[in-house]
Amino acid sequence: MGGGNGAGVTVRPAEAPLQVVLAGPRSFCAGVERAIEIVHRALERFGTPVYVRRQIVHNSHVVARLERAGAVFVEELDEVPEGATVVLSAHGVTPVVRADAAGRRLHVIDATCPLVAKVHAEARRFSRQGRHVLLIGHRGHDEVEGTLGEVPGTHLLESEADVQALSLDAGAEVGLLTQTTLAPDEVAPIAEAVRARFAGTAVPAASDICFATQNRQEAVRAVAAECEVVLVVGSANSSNSNRLVEVAARAGARAHLVEDAAAVDPRWLDGVRRVGLSAGASTPETLVSGVVDRLRSLGPVEVTTRDVVDEDVFFQLPPEVR
Repeated sequence: MGGGNGAGVTVRPAEAPLQVVLAGPRSFCAGVERAIEIVHRALERFGTPVYVRRQIVHNSHVVARLERAGAVFVEELDEVPEGATVVLSAHGVTPVVRADAAGRRLHVIDATCPLVAKVHAEARRFSRQGRHVLLIGHRGHDEVEGTLGEVPGTHLLESEADVQALSLDAGAEVGLLTQTTLAPDEVAPIAEAVRARFAGTAVPAASDICFATQNRQEAVRAVAAECEVVLVVGSANSSNSNRLVEVAARAGARAHLVEDAAAVDPRWLDGVRRVGLSAGASTPETLVSGVVDRLRSLGPVEVTTRDVVDEDVFFQLPPEVR
């Protein structure tokens, strides 16, 4: 029996159920839940349309559901009628965007994740101290664009080579920040290169990599150690989802990013006895359930959960929608 993009693949025999190990925690984090709730409450309070600059979170299914509820997603604020209500995405924006919103007399509701706002505050603090601001991150990501805009002249580091290419004296005082959705083992060699070159490197008191990102990576690492294949449910533009795939691969599993159940290729499961399953912090749990159903359609499945930590963090909503 075949299906989807794996036509001709034999269904797993009934006497050999596929062991599916769910990574815990997975799916929505506190910042994503807050951002989505902000849009829903804005629609209830102010009616349609409510505009949202960029994807509220990086998941196409979430965006589609909010569009059906009346949200209108735009790339830039010049697409928003003057005086309208606009929500700023969880990834944060530059001061220039905020000034543009004020100039257009927009009713702004800020859904920036508090942990991203923390990085912005650290950038401003390092700048006030007279330090050169260095940011480890991926060029073009919405969060990185917002952080770079906080302090003009901030240096973006994507590799150790970027550290060596910096036109700064060895005695320069620098402040080192990190995109919140990276993997610690991805950041470590770049951070070590910075410290090796600049003795006066200052770092935040607490890691910039968010707790939810780290928790999901630890869970995936644990699952990957006992599974041949790991599936991560998430959109291609989701940084934290892509990092989960990379973490699983470094842990020794064959890892695949899937947008949803339809993207699961049964050929990946040939000869596999145990498959791990996780989801990025911007992925609804319903999509994980859909992948489990897809696996069940291919043959018998036994599902267990591998929890590494419980999350009980809650971020308060902004006053405009409380």
